[in-house]
Amino acid sequence: MENRHVRVRFAPSPTGPLHIGGVRTALYNYLFARKHGGEFVFRIEDTDSARFVEGAEDYIIAAFQWLGIEFDEGVSFGGEYGPYRQSERRGIYKIYVDRLLGANRAYIAFDTPEELEQKRQEIPNFQYDASTRMSMRNSLTMPVEEVARLMEDGRQYVVRFKVEPGREVVVNDLIRGEVRVKSDILDDKVLYKSADELPTYHLANIVDDHLMEISHVIRGEEWLPSAPLHVLLYEAFGWHDSMPQFAHLPLLLKPEGKGKLSKRDGDRLGFPVFPLEWHDPKTDEVSSGYRESGYFPEAVVNFLALLGWNPGTEQELFTLDELVEAFDISRCSKAGAKFDYQKGIWFNHEYILKKSNDEIAELFAPIVANNGIDESMERITEVVRMMKDRVSFVHELWPLCSFFFIPPMEYDEKTVKKRWKEDSPKVMGELADLLESLDDFSLENQERVVHEWVERKGYGLGNVMNAWRLTLVGEGKGPGMFDISAFLGKEETLSRMRRAIEVLSAK
Repeated sequence: MENRHVRVRFAPSPTGPLHIGGVRTALYNYLFARKHGGEFVFRIEDTDSARFVEGAEDYIIAAFQWLGIEFDEGVSFGGEYGPYRQSERRGIYKIYVDRLLGANRAYIAFDTPEELEQKRQEIPNFQYDASTRMSMRNSLTMPVEEVARLMEDGRQYVVRFKVEPGREVVVNDLIRGEVRVKSDILDDKVLYKSADELPTYHLANIVDDHLMEISHVIRGEEWLPSAPLHVLLYEAFGWHDSMPQFAHLPLLLKPEGKGKLSKRDGDRLGFPVFPLEWHDPKTDEVSSGYRESGYFPEAVVNFLALLGWNPGTEQELFTLDELVEAFDISRCSKAGAKFDYQKGIWFNHEYILKKSNDEIAELFAPIVANNGIDESMERITEVVRMMKDRVSFVHELWPLCSFFFIPPMEYDEKTVKKRWKEDSPKVMGELADLLESLDDFSLENQERVVHEWVERKGYGLGNVMNAWRLTLVGEGKGPGMFDISAFLGKEETLSRMRRAIEVLSAK
């Protein structure tokens, strides 16, 4: 990599919610900037006014705030290279459009959508390029006076870049190496539209990247076909020395089958493809988000970092600082990365284990309260200690743990049939009497006394524990029995046991 101060950018369009693939692109830009002591710029590409969606920009900013991915400058963050919203840079782009026109590197075209469609019907695989441009209605084929008159009359036009044939365009890519493309296959892309006085993506990005001194453009693989045109634009402006290094990231692929990951895949398989829940203002459709589904932002970042990049070691769990330290863009894959959403769930489970019991209890406490239970943080934390290793999401705790707070009113029929033996009422009655006699109801003392009693009576330990679990829990789940009884306390344990004996004996 050349010795140049690193400045990278993430430039989404406010046309809807931020796709998880865009989050990964932003993450890799962030890691690259931090790794090399550079800046990470946030720019908004809103030149396609027809596709603008209210609230999308705020959503994108909120998503990165939740994820902990911080920008150094840009929209809502300030900086010396603004404005950072492309719709506020119209005058800047027009200067560079005129520069290209003046250098005969671009031309004005008046072809209507109908005329273009007619050409597509006439010519298979029609492309507006060196082989067809001279048969079209543009400033290369029309008298100067007619072009001027049409513009004065307010006729809508576009400005197209003039791609010269017979050249080999070289794109140096940090991930894919040297990519060579014949200019003959490139079309004369539209750079500017008079209808809204705004540039297209191709011109706006080149101008902005140059003026904002962007050193590296790290973006999705889908933009690779645009790279040769962008190289030619840099050359057309004489900006050879400021041309950024390109890096085109691998696509995120469907979890199964072929093709690019889509929202439809998430809907079908039950996982989010957006960082935050999205409420579509046009359709009122609600799309799930990673935050609302119960994922930790650190788990999402860790999961995404390893989709298309590997650290060259067996390590899988990384803090953000560790990712910065380990990140090497040359270790990004060229091939697409299959979106293994089950692995994302695994990461969330691992982060539950990494977090302290107190942290998880703070998140679980509102769920307990919402179920009508008034319980102390100390006891909620104790339940979390016993049960957090069994869940991947905090919201999964309540179905597993509710028995700690609410006595069973019913007993699982399958468990009763399997675990409640003919002698269970008698054995459980004896166990209840034994526990009632204890002054020390600590876990350790219960365990010692009960084990001695089981051995003395010649009862099978498994049969006793299984029946006892049924009386306290209502089914065959939960941690160790002495953990449960010690948490419930003597009075609640005996109450549950005697009720179960009564109910199950009557069946």
